[in-house]
Amino acid sequence: MSVLEKINAEAIIALENKYGAHNYHPLPVVLNRGEGVYVWDIDGKKYYDFLSAYSAVNQGHCHPKIVGAMMKQAQTLTLTSRAFYNDQLGPFEEFVTQYFGFDKVLPMNTGAEAVETALKLCRKWAYEVKGIAEHEAQIIVCDGNFHGRTTTIISFSNDENARKNFGPYTEGFIKIPYDSIEALEKVLQSSHNIAGFLVEPIQGEAGVFTPADDYMMRAKELCNQYNVLFIADEIQTGIARTGSLLAVCGECSCENKCEKQATYATPDILILGKALSGGAYPVSAVLANDSIMNVIKPGQHGSTFGGNPIAAAVAIAALEVVNEENLIQNARALGLLFRSKLNEYIKTSSIATLVRGRGLLNAIVINDSEESETAWNICLALRDNGLLAKPTHGNIIRFAPPLVMNEDQLLDCVSIIVKTLKQFEK
Repeated sequence: MSVLEKINAEAIIALENKYGAHNYHPLPVVLNRGEGVYVWDIDGKKYYDFLSAYSAVNQGHCHPKIVGAMMKQAQTLTLTSRAFYNDQLGPFEEFVTQYFGFDKVLPMNTGAEAVETALKLCRKWAYEVKGIAEHEAQIIVCDGNFHGRTTTIISFSNDENARKNFGPYTEGFIKIPYDSIEALEKVLQSSHNIAGFLVEPIQGEAGVFTPADDYMMRAKELCNQYNVLFIADEIQTGIARTGSLLAVCGECSCENKCEKQATYATPDILILGKALSGGAYPVSAVLANDSIMNVIKPGQHGSTFGGNPIAAAVAIAALEVVNEENLIQNARALGLLFRSKLNEYIKTSSIATLVRGRGLLNAIVINDSEESETAWNICLALRDNGLLAKPTHGNIIRFAPPLVMNEDQLLDCVSIIVKTLKQFEK
């Protein structure tokens, strides 16, 4: 079959099932166009995108400034590897470090690569700066975490579906309950070999679990007290998604970049990805100050595509859009409105029990077991009603639209969600 032939959705899904590895379970809809908050399927039906490619498309689908930067650079120079300098990487490194307030950046491509980079950086710092004996460093992680699916990362995952039959696992991690300062302090007190604490400011894949408002700040203070690196995985939560530049800042009221960042849970190592490129290109980054980043020397870490010219140009454009279009403020205001409207409905609902989140990263809990298909069926009905979302952990539906959404569009989406949920009321 020629790829130029027009085929229907069922045939396209059949092709993926036959020729692709079955490592995903997509909602049965085949998309071929996107613009702003909307996507269209191959039959021309229009949908609100309420997943944003897991928060990669914060700036909206096919943002003209981001796409323009990508196309312009792609016509000039795409890749040199890091064997040579290119004229885009240095300006990007200056831009991104000043934007987030760090001395240095180590650019990579995917989120999981960035997490692996942060883990290596933390361990090397532990041996060469903190003075932990080699091979003895331990990193604290949280139950329910999701940081990717590489062999090292699944070694400290609770998701048995991601772990089973992929061992042996990497050692050197201690798991504690999420949102428990007491558990963190207990581990820090128990060992001098703790190198870092890796944490998501909000656990997205676990169901948008949002910790206590002071959890990040108190965790950072403990890390400072015990000379342990505070590592924030902001791949999904960062870059305006939660109503602040970084979710470690909490629900701040800063007008642009988070002014509290200097005193409020500033990460020692910051991990970024997804919206760093606005969904146009794989770009991730690890940021830290010189006292940490300078332990990395030539040949000790890298990537052929990391820091390539297209990535650099795209990331600058993507971050400029966040400021130019006030996406931080928009996410904060629309998130409050979304939760308010959903809470009004939930008061009398038998199918939805809870809405939680921050900014425009939210989820509703469905009144059924994790093993049930109710949330999946609700998402199918949402699709039929013109809105795309996906369940997580069986009975939770995540809602994360592009941050360029306006109030009228959000209220329209709330109407679709409520209308759909009413179809499932008991």
